[in-house]
Amino acid sequence: MKIFSKLSYVACMLSMIWAASFCPRWERHGGESSLGWDVSGYYWYLPSVFIYHDLKKQSFADAVLQKYEFTGTNFQQGFRLPNGNYVMKYAAGMAVMYTPFFAVAHAVAPFTGYPADGFSKPYLVAISFGSLLMAFLGLWYLRKLLLRYYEDKVVAGVLLLLVIGTNYLNYTAIDGSLSHNWLFTIYVFILLSTDNFYRTYQAKYAILTGLLCGLATLTRPTEIISLLIPLLWQMERLSFSALKDRFLLLRKRWYAVVLTALAFAAIVFIQLLYWKYVSGNWLVYSYEDQGFSWLHPHVFDYALSYKSGWIIYTPMAILFFAGIIPFLRSGKNKLAILLFFAINFYIVSAWDIWWYAGTGGRAMLQSYPVLVFLMAAFIQAVFRIKYLWILVLPVILVFAYVNIWFTVQAHGGQGLYDSECMNKEYFWKVVGRWNVEENIFKLKDSPEVFEGTPESLTMVAKDSTTECLGKDLQFSKKRGFTIKTSPGNWIRVSADFSIQQKEWNIWKMTMFFVSFRKGDQLVKENAMRVHRYLHDGDKKTLYLDIKVPEQPFDTLSVQFWNGDNDKPICINNLELFEFTE
Repeated sequence: MKIFSKLSYVACMLSMIWAASFCPRWERHGGESSLGWDVSGYYWYLPSVFIYHDLKKQSFADAVLQKYEFTGTNFQQGFRLPNGNYVMKYAAGMAVMYTPFFAVAHAVAPFTGYPADGFSKPYLVAISFGSLLMAFLGLWYLRKLLLRYYEDKVVAGVLLLLVIGTNYLNYTAIDGSLSHNWLFTIYVFILLSTDNFYRTYQAKYAILTGLLCGLATLTRPTEIISLLIPLLWQMERLSFSALKDRFLLLRKRWYAVVLTALAFAAIVFIQLLYWKYVSGNWLVYSYEDQGFSWLHPHVFDYALSYKSGWIIYTPMAILFFAGIIPFLRSGKNKLAILLFFAINFYIVSAWDIWWYAGTGGRAMLQSYPVLVFLMAAFIQAVFRIKYLWILVLPVILVFAYVNIWFTVQAHGGQGLYDSECMNKEYFWKVVGRWNVEENIFKLKDSPEVFEGTPESLTMVAKDSTTECLGKDLQFSKKRGFTIKTSPGNWIRVSADFSIQQKEWNIWKMTMFFVSFRKGDQLVKENAMRVHRYLHDGDKKTLYLDIKVPEQPFDTLSVQFWNGDNDKPICINNLELFEFTE
């Protein structure tokens, strides 16, 4: 009956349905919708071909972005070639997989009162629910795959830890229209078809494996490493004799190699044909100035940085590493799984913008069907050692709690997870908490804040000058103050701010700088983005605290920068106070 894994699967489905309803992307607008940012780039092929019949010039793009603002009002889905045509940034694999859901939405749209323009609400709903369906499908067949190698209760545990304990929950139920969710399911089927081939040597499984590896590569070119799975499956060691045996097997089953290669090439040729059509060249590097540092991969940053580290933001990933030793002892298909893990981790950490927006380590998610074999080995080992689960369970529960917390705070709650501005100081002040004082948000921009009630708050300087900053005047006058204070004391600088319109782009928000200087040399500086704390029409007093440094200084400097935005801000009543803890 395999009842435990079935119950686990149902619990996982309910968890994903809850998360999807918590943050319904099909109800959101612009970049927050199910076609926002990267997804619009994956998807853009479909309306270009089937509705606007304009794959080259993209003459419809500006009007669509003005209306829907999936990437603001700027066309970021591709770039213009020297011949005047546009080439899409992302490969066509996701568009291929979206096609059935796009077709349903396009058929339904005329009957719903929404325009059949490829981007209205029926299309958002279709892609959102198609993505959730893809997740359900992938998880069900992952269960069937794992049951071939592990007992029912181990598989049940793996499914629960994967869904409730890792960023899989976010990237299937909420951000499921991104490529990672779909690739996860593709990898499940690659593993299943590969396993079926080595059990039966039937040609149909060789063809299916080639098609699936081709589709993964057509979605993200680096997924060409998926070919390692059929190439190395059932190999348990890396040795001359093992390599010889595999060569002899592939030579004997030469038809399978040919069929896999032909199926793979047929799918990948779709992208080559597109590039030839729009550019005249068979190969185009569509990521422009983004690339890889192959000799200096960002391994530590990718795994452990507070900016977007995989293990920091998905601590349950530690179990993948913890499972390596028991997997080496008793696991199957060791070479395919461990080598794939190592090469994939190297590739994603070599990407120069490894921190790209989203809960840390999202590029690892599509490889989870491979990595869960390691997690399963760990869980199996825990079950076999008497009472070990008593030590492990509390840690797992903490990891799962942290994952739920990140999922909620990334999309709601007090919004304590901020994908753009996380750092060590801010992380440890907010992680696991559901409400914090507004003052804590200043840690996003500065390494310190004063918490509590100041003692002996004494005014030491004041400047009542009013300055209004805007597009034409970005920097305020730099005000320098000579003050007498002692190391360890605090200085609070406050000012009155008034705006008509809030700036939401954090890189354009007005900056408030307070610094200690020795001549022209910067000794210490704190800063804050004032628009974090202002709303349309606000007139508000804000302050920034800075602890007096041990190093000698002669002036305390205050300056404001308007961040190259066209939303005016007026500042006056600048006051400096000294206080102690």
